[in-house]
Amino acid sequence: MTRSSNGPITNGPAHKLLIFVNHPFDQWNAPDWFLKKLEQEFPKVTVVNLPDYKRVDEEIVDAEIAIAWSIRPEQIAAAKKLHWIHSPAAAVHQLMFPELINSDIVLTNAREVHGPVVGEHVIALIFALAKKIPGSVHLQEKHIWGQQILWDEVPRVREVAGATLGLIGLGSIGRAVTTSVKALGLKVIAVREHPEKGSEGADAIYSPSQIDEIFRQADYIVLAAPVTDSTKAIANAQRLALMKPGACLINVGRGPLVDEAALTAALREKKIGGAALDVFSKEPLPADSPLWDVPNLLITPHTAALTDKLWQRHYALFSENLRRHLEGVPLLAVVDKVRGY
Repeated sequence: MTRSSNGPITNGPAHKLLIFVNHPFDQWNAPDWFLKKLEQEFPKVTVVNLPDYKRVDEEIVDAEIAIAWSIRPEQIAAAKKLHWIHSPAAAVHQLMFPELINSDIVLTNAREVHGPVVGEHVIALIFALAKKIPGSVHLQEKHIWGQQILWDEVPRVREVAGATLGLIGLGSIGRAVTTSVKALGLKVIAVREHPEKGSEGADAIYSPSQIDEIFRQADYIVLAAPVTDSTKAIANAQRLALMKPGACLINVGRGPLVDEAALTAALREKKIGGAALDVFSKEPLPADSPLWDVPNLLITPHTAALTDKLWQRHYALFSENLRRHLEGVPLLAVVDKVRGY
């Protein structure tokens, strides 16, 4: 059964699911059908969907399950019955505090929901950079036939087949990207924390200590790693300086993976060929951010994971895990709380 934040609970089922995922962007909020379908499919679960965060402290006390972007340490301490938290995001660095890490609470995320869709966005960004699509749009707005202009710009319009793609992170996004770009004729080299786990189709695998080789060799570098202490500003000035003059950087992971000031300098000084960013250290990107006016930088407003099928994918994963939780079997997409992903 479902109730709003103000409605009464009737018959007191044994399991309480608390949802608090309020966000100013509509698509990130659970639609009504998601809640109704949970009610129909799981009649023994009370679903409490909060329209804001005002009553989280009160409601979390007896919650067994929570769907949330973030939660405070004191709320974890108060949630004596909480067994499982599900994040509808792939990134969970905001949840990596001692009270949760050291607890018995299971944390799952939506990495498999977002991975294939973000992978498609990466392909779009590669082609946009290679074929100078943003430049063509800019010239179109000015009514300029810019064939010679686009050809004269360095790096030139180019083919993607035969290029080398460097992946930082070989999780759900990295695997999706690898499958797609291999079909397009690109060579894939990748960094993963545990190379012994296999290549996932990549042509070469490097350990984190060898990450500089990715920056040296790749024509396109894709950042798709989680945010941890070791990955913050992984694309810094020193590594950007290793890149080929025509190479491009693409970030679809999280903003803190890139030193934005260093990237701005590299682009303005034409030390690299271009960049595409879908995520930023501060979001929404402020109107006065210097990034808006950086040459050869393509900005997408954190849209890589958007799809009209988003909440259907969310429901497929969460309902399967809810079924598993009620049956006492292991969940899917469990986060290693020590590693942070």
